[in-house]
Amino acid sequence: MKRTLRILLIINIVLLSSIFIFATKTNTSTTLIPTKPNEFQKKGTNNVGEQYQIRAIKIPDNLNFAGERLPLEKWDVKERIDRELLVNTYWQSNSLLLFKRANKYFPIIEPILAKHGIPDDFKYLALIESGLRNVTSHAGAKGFWQIMKATGKENGLEINDNVDERYHVEKATEVACKYLNASFKKFGNWTLTAASYNAGRAGIARRLKAQMVDNYYDLLLVEETARYMLRIIAVKEIISHPDLYGFQFDLEDLYTLSASKTIEVDTTITNIAQFAKNLGTNYKELKLLNPWLKQNKLNNASRKKYYLKIAQ
Repeated sequence: MKRTLRILLIINIVLLSSIFIFATKTNTSTTLIPTKPNEFQKKGTNNVGEQYQIRAIKIPDNLNFAGERLPLEKWDVKERIDRELLVNTYWQSNSLLLFKRANKYFPIIEPILAKHGIPDDFKYLALIESGLRNVTSHAGAKGFWQIMKATGKENGLEINDNVDERYHVEKATEVACKYLNASFKKFGNWTLTAASYNAGRAGIARRLKAQMVDNYYDLLLVEETARYMLRIIAVKEIISHPDLYGFQFDLEDLYTLSASKTIEVDTTITNIAQFAKNLGTNYKELKLLNPWLKQNKLNNASRKKYYLKIAQ
């Protein structure tokens, strides 16, 4: 008897499970065709407000980097640039901050690029490298241009416990230009030059040889480097045409450089806070204008000439 009851119980469980699975499959949609509006939608409203719309982005057909055309006829390139345009358009807070910082720091970077014969588009490389902030990467690269310690020292930057000139915008931009010009001599085009800033000259050269291709857009790369150029081009497009991507602001909304003057120092500063106070400013303002100063002192036994920005 007990055995019979157990068998009946098992049969019932199996039947109920089958009904549940069938119902679940029946109610699960696998199509991307828009469904019919429900009663809520019929009233002319939606869950995120009547004015809020998320639109697909029409990809411009004239995208380029440093005059080198983006090959949109390659399906993967088209999908990749679409991703970057979407991410940087609809991540509104981050992109708006990029607009604000670009207005502040591009006037410093642009003439240095021009002096070294580097295309103006490379300012967007700095923008995506760091967001124009003095950040540190997981690998130890620092500053707007994310320069590694060895590269900085090889190119004349002072980097020690007291001073780190990778945080000096002008000097770091000079070093970046030297690196980029050397890369251009090796690769002969600016797109591979920019990609090598992310993956290294040796890394890009090795992959070109192994995959038997001669350009960035035919390379199969790790995700970070594969996205790199598309991110630069997308940010360039959005920053260059804010109205097309829904960004609205007045000039006074953007950041600008604080008024400052430059002074020469060729002695040790034993207490930067006191030094700043004597000049009519304070420690915070002096350090913000000179982020390459790491401590509350400046060791200078060699009587090297340093140039400090002081708030006016």
